[in-house]
Amino acid sequence: MNRSINRHLYLQLCDQIVGFIKSGKLSPSTKLPGSRKLSEDLAIHRKTVVSAYDELIAQGWIESIAAKGTFVSQDLPIITPKQLHKSSIFKDVINIGGFKFKHRSHLKRKRIASGKDFLKVGDGAPDHRLAPIEDIARIYRNYTKKTHYKELLAYGDIYGNIELRQALVSYLNQTRGLKISVDNVLITRGSQMGIYLASQLLLNNQKTIITGNTNYMTADTTFIEAGGIIEQVSVDKYGINTNEIETLCTSKQISAVYVTSHHHHPTTVTLSAERRMHLLNLAYTYKFAIIEDDYDYDFHYSNAPILPLASNDNYGNVIYIGGFTKIIAPALRIGYFIASKDVIDEAAKLRRIIDRQGDTLLEQTVARMIINGDVQRHSNKVKKIYKTRRDLFCKLLQEKLGSYFIFKIPKGGMAVWVRLDTRYNWDTVMAEALKHQLDFNQEWKRYDNDNSGHNGIRMGFAALNEEEIITVIKKLELIMKTVSISKTTP
Repeated sequence: MNRSINRHLYLQLCDQIVGFIKSGKLSPSTKLPGSRKLSEDLAIHRKTVVSAYDELIAQGWIESIAAKGTFVSQDLPIITPKQLHKSSIFKDVINIGGFKFKHRSHLKRKRIASGKDFLKVGDGAPDHRLAPIEDIARIYRNYTKKTHYKELLAYGDIYGNIELRQALVSYLNQTRGLKISVDNVLITRGSQMGIYLASQLLLNNQKTIITGNTNYMTADTTFIEAGGIIEQVSVDKYGINTNEIETLCTSKQISAVYVTSHHHHPTTVTLSAERRMHLLNLAYTYKFAIIEDDYDYDFHYSNAPILPLASNDNYGNVIYIGGFTKIIAPALRIGYFIASKDVIDEAAKLRRIIDRQGDTLLEQTVARMIINGDVQRHSNKVKKIYKTRRDLFCKLLQEKLGSYFIFKIPKGGMAVWVRLDTRYNWDTVMAEALKHQLDFNQEWKRYDNDNSGHNGIRMGFAALNEEEIITVIKKLELIMKTVSISKTTP
């Protein structure tokens, strides 16, 4: 019995007795010690034992027979006793399931454990430390206090909070040039759910989707999970190659094309105006869907953001996906799925069976933040901060490490597409980086999905403050010098 943990003694006694029954040490109809005797043996109060026995009787584990005593229930199945490990007297940790299930090898991700003192250079996350926590907390708290909004705690609309959908109609029509109503909006738990829903609607039974090479690998694995077949086309400085898409359309039935048109993931290039119009015309001609993942629309630094493909979609070919995780913080899992009403209705049916609804209180909070202009003000604030960080990161990377890395300053987004000189290998660089408490994205090979050897990765700058950026570059200088010496040492 452990008096230091936050669990009543009588419940601890219950746990131990149930453990003995489950392990077979106490078989059905076994007589248990009287409450007085057991309390003396365990040096606990008799009332503790009585409470434990009452709880076990209520749960059906034991039974009390008048004038005879307390027994393990005779209706329980007989269990063959097993040898218990000393380290876990009452239960063993189970690592292997006792039944067959589907394994998804294409979803396996290597996990690299790095300490809390490590500096992490991700592939383009926002700085969660800048999130407007006070605004979120104030609005959220106001809603929870008002009786009128208690209804938000009940089951809600599978399409999402109506006030958020209405707010998004105004917000997206004004900022993205869309022409939508609430019937075109489904609220999701982030962009990834939107990609998943789209893939499930479009790619079953080995249907074909076209992506760029390289591409956002989580999207690729989502398409494979849906049963789709991926065809890749090249990506150059003008974005995904629409001429190659047209060639594929003449020889195969294409169901969808996935694009990150504003800042291609991972290379950050922007899809040119000519190719945007070409792609929309191809979608209309060959009747395929365009899944437009506009994951970081708000962060474009050189000029005004280029309007998405969805703003020029006159025939219902574009599924437009976005969210607030990049604007506010990754943990704020609110996104949107924009499409024609019939597609929205079907996506909502599917959403119902995987996640009945989202967080209605949080959705209401975000709706109010949009209406109040809080989201827009925060977006403008962090955009200036991220631009400063981009400029510093790229300046130092060029000055200090230009002989090792090739890159172009991105026009927007939260990361730089960096290619390592082919004389060096990322595995060696990253292994050395861990020694310097610097954690890059260890799965660099996922950017090279066709084994072309481009030697490129994304280096995120937005989540690092200026002091951290300077530290990262200094560490990277030491790392590359070490790698260079080991490379030339006979």
